[in-house]
Amino acid sequence: MKNIIEKYKYNVQKIIKNLTGSFNEDLEQEVYLKTWKNLEKYKEQGKFSQWINTITYNICKDYLKSSYIKNALKRVELEEKVDLCSKKDNIENIFEIKQRRITVSQAILSLKPKLRQVIVLYEIEDMNYEQISQKIKCPVGTVKSRIFKARQELYKILKDIL
Repeated sequence: MKNIIEKYKYNVQKIIKNLTGSFNEDLEQEVYLKTWKNLEKYKEQGKFSQWINTITYNICKDYLKSSYIKNALKRVELEEKVDLCSKKDNIENIFEIKQRRITVSQAILSLKPKLRQVIVLYEIEDMNYEQISQKIKCPVGTVKSRIFKARQELYKILKDIL
C-alpha cells in the first residue's frame, strides 16, 4: 500500500484540489482507505491509475454533495432569520419559530443521504422531478419515490411538533 500511496499521491491530491477547490487531507486518506479495502476487487481490465482516479472522484463528489446540502440548509435558515427580523413579533414567538426551524433542519439532516438529497432539492431548492432526475442521474420514478419516503420519515420524526 505504501508503494501505491507514493506513486499516486500527487495525482490524488491534484484531483481533490481541482474538484473541491482546496487540498483536503481527510479526503486523501479516505481515498487510500477505500483503495486498500477494495484492492482485491480490482480487476485488471483497465489502468490502476484510472481506478484510483475514479475512487477519488467519487469520494470528492460525495463530499461536495454533503456540503452542498448543509450549505443549502444554512441559506434557508439565513433567509428565515432575515424574515424574522423584518417582522415585529414578540421574543417568545421568535424563539419558538427558531426552535421549530432547528428541529426541522436536524430532522432533514438525520435522513439517509439519498432521501435528504431529493427532499432538499425539491422543497428547498424548488427543483421539479425532471430537474432532480437529471441532477442525480436516476429515473423520475425513483425521485418521486424518494421524496415520498423522505416525507414519511420527516412526518415520523416531526409528528410531535405538527
